Amino acid sequence: MDFSLTDDQQEIRDLAVRIFGDLSTHERLKEVEATEERFDRKLWGELAAAGLLGLGIPESCGGAGLGFVEACVVAEEAGRSAAAVPLVATTILGAAPIVRFGSPEQQQRWLPKVATGESVLSAGLVEPGADPWSLPTTTADRVGSGWRLRGTKVNVPAGFLADAVVVPARTEGSVSLFVVDLSAPGISVQRQETTSRFDEAEIELQDFELSPDLLLVSGEAGTDAHTWLLERAAAAECVVQAGICEAALKLTASYTSERVQFDKPIATFQAVGQRAADAFIDTEAV
Repeated sequence: MDFSLTDDQQEIRDLAVRIFGDLSTHERLKEVEATEERFDRKLWGELAAAGLLGLGIPESCGGAGLGFVEACVVAEEAGRSAAAVPLVATTILGAAPIVRFGSPEQQQRWLPKVATGESVLSAGLVEPGADPWSLPTTTADRVGSGWRLRGTKVNVPAGFLADAVVVPARTEGSVSLFVVDLSAPGISVQRQETTSRFDEAEIELQDFELSPDLLLVSGEAGTDAHTWLLERAAAAECVVQAGICEAALKLTASYTSERVQFDKPIATFQAVGQRAADAFIDTEAV
């Protein structure tokens, strides 16, 4: 099989390389990380203006109507530059399930502002002490025509920045996906500090009531949708890490070639060379 990018996908990559290369520099990253928000809104705006936030969004909602691979091409470059933007959280975790399972009305409500960079989305896939691939411990019970959610989501990517979060919840032995507006009263959002410095949050839903129009998918289809989202979340994170590994390898090659010890570049030392070679092999495998 041929896994190389198409011409259009390569053009998307070239555009992403240029934007991240120009704007997500080491100096800029230091500036952004010194702020409380740690969100590079200038870069986010440039990505939106270039159409890179709307690649997977239907044309009817202001996007390009492309797919998961195109979104991941950009995500890899975001990883390569350690960009301080919630790209995967918004385009993959939040927008993708709305594109795939949302009604036209739901798509029109949430997706146009993603394409323009006005909204940040995410998904709450992790719960305290629970396996994300099992039935969620968060529950959704019917209340009249709507729903009442109870549960806690942790390590929600960009959760402190997000306007809305896709929430999987257990409903009578299956899983349903809901879109939760985080500005609604009765929701607790607490920032979580991580070693990566990427923004995550803990979101508590205690007897939180949702209107029926915020249900994306339920029943057997909802269980399949939950798996669909988990698979794409895992794949997108791997793509980001591939970009990070390649960038780290490049920095390693540069440093070991320039750093001199005992009048020789340390790259010529056997132990250093062996570790660098292992890193190269591992990165190629990724």
